[in-house]
Amino acid sequence: MEPEQIPQLIAQIALADPRVRREDKTERRAQIIMWAGILAEVPYDFALQAAQAHYANSTWPILPAEIATRWAAVVRDRMNRHNGTFEPTAHPELDPDDVDGYLAALRGERQAVIFGRLQPSNVKAITAGPAAAEAEARLKTLGSYVPRHVDELLDDHRPVKAGRRAALVAGQPDALSVACDWCNARPGEPCRSRRINPKGAATSQRRRTTVHPTRLDAAQGATP
Repeated sequence: MEPEQIPQLIAQIALADPRVRREDKTERRAQIIMWAGILAEVPYDFALQAAQAHYANSTWPILPAEIATRWAAVVRDRMNRHNGTFEPTAHPELDPDDVDGYLAALRGERQAVIFGRLQPSNVKAITAGPAAAEAEARLKTLGSYVPRHVDELLDDHRPVKAGRRAALVAGQPDALSVACDWCNARPGEPCRSRRINPKGAATSQRRRTTVHPTRLDAAQGATP
C-alpha cells in the first residue's frame, strides 16, 4: 500500500469506528506514518476488506497489526499451495544465459501468486511409490557432482537442466535423451534456433530452453 492511501483507509474505517481517527494534526500525522510502515506490503483493497471482516465480528478498534497479520496468513497460504518451481519453458523469450532475466521472471511469478494475479501452481513432484523410484533412477542419468538439494539451488542459472529435471520428476519423457531431427542436436544437447540474415543464410545459432516438438514426440515414442 502506498503511504498516500493510508489517510483514505483510515477515513473509510472511521465510518465504522470513529475511535480510529486521530483529530489532533500531530497525532494524525504520526498515525499515518505508523500505519504506512506496518501496512507497506498490504494491498489497499485487502486492508479495507480485512477491516470490514473485523467489525463484522468485533466491537474493538482494529489495529494495523491485525490487518498485516491477516495479509501474512493469505500470503503464507498461497505460497504453501504454490510449488515454487520456476518453469523455464514458460518464458521462451528469455535467453538461457540471462541470469538476471530469469531471476526477475521468478520474482515476478511469485509476486503474481502472492497478489492473486496468478493462481498457485499445485503440480507436485513424484515423491513416493514406484513412480518416485523410477523418477529417481532416471534423474541419476543426468549426473551431478553436487548434492541434489544444492543442484536445485542453481536451477535459475541453468534453465535447460532445470527443465530436464522437472520433466523427469513429473514423469514426462526426457526429450534430451534422443537426438533432434529438426536442428540435428545430439542426445544430451539442447535444441538450437538458427538466426538468418535477410538472404536466408544462417548466421548464428542460439541455444533454446525448450525442445523442438518433433524431438518431444520422438522422446515420447522412445519411452517404454
